[in-house]
Amino acid sequence: MNTSIENARITGTMLGKEDHGILTFELFLDFGGSCCAFGGYALDGYDKDTNKRVVKAAGLRAIVEILDCVGVEKWEDLPGKYIRCESDGWGGKIVAIGNILQDKWFRIREFFEKAKDE
Repeated sequence: MNTSIENARITGTMLGKEDHGILTFELFLDFGGSCCAFGGYALDGYDKDTNKRVVKAAGLRAIVEILDCVGVEKWEDLPGKYIRCESDGWGGKIVAIGNILQDKWFRIREFFEKAKDE
């Protein structure tokens, strides 16, 4: 599959629980005519012993990786920032976000696949 890299502006974010109670995040992106969301991965997991969802270390590391990649210190500073997005092409998923000026990338699938083994 052909990948493409495009610039985008982060127009908004969501960090919280989705409708099934799973802690997740989204970055809402404007590509100058089309919009898309990046994220949707669970930052927590179900603990059978406590019968509750608990935050995973990998979930917190993912948030830190996003902040570092974009170049901000706080989640609230993300809206308005420009980033690069690598996708599977038109209609495909965004597989990575990158810093607009530096060669710094966060590859979300690879990150969470590796985190499963830890």
